[in-house]
Amino acid sequence: MPASAEELRRRFDEHGYLADDGMATAVFLTLRLGLPLLLEGEPGVGKTAAARVLAEVLDAPLVRLQCYEGLTANEALYDWNHQRQLLAIRVAEARHQPLAEADLFSEEFLVERPILRCIRYDGPRPPVLLIDEVDRADDEFEALLLEALGEGSVTVPELGTFTARQPPIVVLTSNRSRELHDALRRRCLYHWLDYPEATRVVAILRRTTPAAGEPLLESAAQFVGRVRALDLDKPPGVAEAINWVAALAELGATELTREGVVATLGALAKTPDDRDHVLAQLDARALG
Repeated sequence: MPASAEELRRRFDEHGYLADDGMATAVFLTLRLGLPLLLEGEPGVGKTAAARVLAEVLDAPLVRLQCYEGLTANEALYDWNHQRQLLAIRVAEARHQPLAEADLFSEEFLVERPILRCIRYDGPRPPVLLIDEVDRADDEFEALLLEALGEGSVTVPELGTFTARQPPIVVLTSNRSRELHDALRRRCLYHWLDYPEATRVVAILRRTTPAAGEPLLESAAQFVGRVRALDLDKPPGVAEAINWVAALAELGATELTREGVVATLGALAKTPDDRDHVLAQLDARALG
């Protein structure tokens, strides 16, 4: 376990994630206080990657729950293996053996979903539970999540209550597609991930795309910042910048040219309107 926020930042750095002081402090306090960490920010700024790298730094398993509209308890907590239950019924009927309802709702047929898997985990280190894009789930799921995280336990009526021996390290991410309830925010430490400044983007690109030369990296970082300032449907994040520079390097680009931008624009602009807008600004020389 890192002894300080600075040590945590260095270890993130060793695993290829350039965390700033605010991010390192938030993660460090999450580990020390045992509170969930809510990371908010625009898509592509590194929220999910932070949870993945945290698991690598701690040498702990990463369990991911991808949220979406209509997510239910059966998909987040636990479910039953209905096919195996039906097979057990048929086998019992074929053998003329009585089969009680309790026999069908035993450990043998229990299917662990991400939250119960973390609650029941019995390894040497607590797992990192990533609840990704929690803002995409319904209000009902937030209430379910509060109960599980607040008590550190999950109740399966047929089997009883399972309580975590080591509570998982919980990281929630949100793109702010809707406002989360205050009750959930109050139970979490909070950190906002903004788009990194150009110098940090260059440092990130230098690590992720070593084939690209320094002039290309610097001009690409500045260009992405200008594109992001446009009124786009989907502004490019760090992930898009990495893919874009990798595409440029793959085509042999050593500096940024209009031809190179047009050829690889699909890595930055992800809708027809955004592509047309960037091209128009490019033709008007508004992007440098």
